Amino acid sequence: MAPVVTSVTPSQGNPSGGTPVTINGSGFTGATVVRFGSNLATNVVVVSSTQITARTPAGSGTVKVTVTGPTGTSTQNVFFLYTTVAAPVLTALSPASGPTSGGNTVTITGTNLTSATQVLFGANPATILTNTPTQITATAPAGTSTTNVTVTTPSGTSNPLTYTYTTIPAPTITNLNPPNGPTTGGNTVTITGTGLSGAIQVLFGANPATILTNTPTQITATAPAGPPSVVNVTVTTPGGTSNPLPYVYVAAPIVIGVSPQFGPDTGGNTVTITGSNLALASAVNFGPTPATGFTVISDNQLTATAPPGTGTVVVTVTTPGGTSTLGPGNPYYTYLGAPVINTLVPNQGSELGGDSVTINGSNLTYTDALTFGGTPASFSVLSDTLVVTTAPTHAAGTVNVQLHTPAGNSNTLPFTYDPA
Repeated sequence: MAPVVTSVTPSQGNPSGGTPVTINGSGFTGATVVRFGSNLATNVVVVSSTQITARTPAGSGTVKVTVTGPTGTSTQNVFFLYTTVAAPVLTALSPASGPTSGGNTVTITGTNLTSATQVLFGANPATILTNTPTQITATAPAGTSTTNVTVTTPSGTSNPLTYTYTTIPAPTITNLNPPNGPTTGGNTVTITGTGLSGAIQVLFGANPATILTNTPTQITATAPAGPPSVVNVTVTTPGGTSNPLPYVYVAAPIVIGVSPQFGPDTGGNTVTITGSNLALASAVNFGPTPATGFTVISDNQLTATAPPGTGTVVVTVTTPGGTSTLGPGNPYYTYLGAPVINTLVPNQGSELGGDSVTINGSNLTYTDALTFGGTPASFSVLSDTLVVTTAPTHAAGTVNVQLHTPAGNSNTLPFTYDPA
């Protein structure tokens, strides 16, 4: 079967010839001749059975493109238009300078830039990324000193514009803020230094960070996740890779227990918090309320001054590794109202002791001590409003009865000991 031509790209070119074209179709294996009208194309290369590349001969008007091979000549009506198209003109390069290593993107502005076949930085070809009639973006090749940039299209080669290769110093980083963070990543780290413009990559160990902002002296980046460890942070720019600075991935804190687990609703008492990963604590909260102060004892223990509060709350610790969450253990703390004694029934008894006395009041559930004139008495808590006690032996006279809970001492009521 004879070759079949389905298209030629581009479909028009300069009358002087030399336009590089791609011919698509089928049956091209062994093809020997490509004609534009009656004129032979040059630089014919059979790329595959479906594609040929060639350069147009000189010509004029609209001509039929044919391919001849061992099985015959194509007959399809695929045409090429010879038309005078102005040569490309360059007006600006942005940026007009870059690193000797190349690799940066340069925007070339001008006119008649359609179908650019080559962009040269001196004698070195650039990689064309995008191409419109008025703009080309290209990746600059490596080079040195000052060189001319030109663009070639099927209509010719442009005027040159000057591009300067500069030696860019490697970046230097001097500070990370913060220098640590959670293993889950996601926190913003500010990197300070010099020569940071055009940062290509920020690495935390082997893991890339997301660059948020970039100036010559500062980068902000979102830290990637990482295991509990110390890693090196580095910045790479066209000038090279910076010195490393250490960054610590901190495991999230864990609160296992608090002691005591009760305290006055007025706060002010000292609570010992135990757990793990507590050494870098930056905040301690009793529910939503910050502790009024705290002291780190070790990685497993700290003490905090409870703030005022009500009800039962979860005690949490915050570090660069995050805020503790509910898990194993008992991180709960209960606020108690101060105990109040309303009545003693009876309010007198024998100096020999042994009389049963019913105490009515409020906030009595957590009673942990009860005294008659300073002498401890045995007792049973029946409810938050009722305690039953046995009066201890005491010399005749009137004494004060008082009870105690984790919220503090109650008021006192008099109890009279009668002589035996």
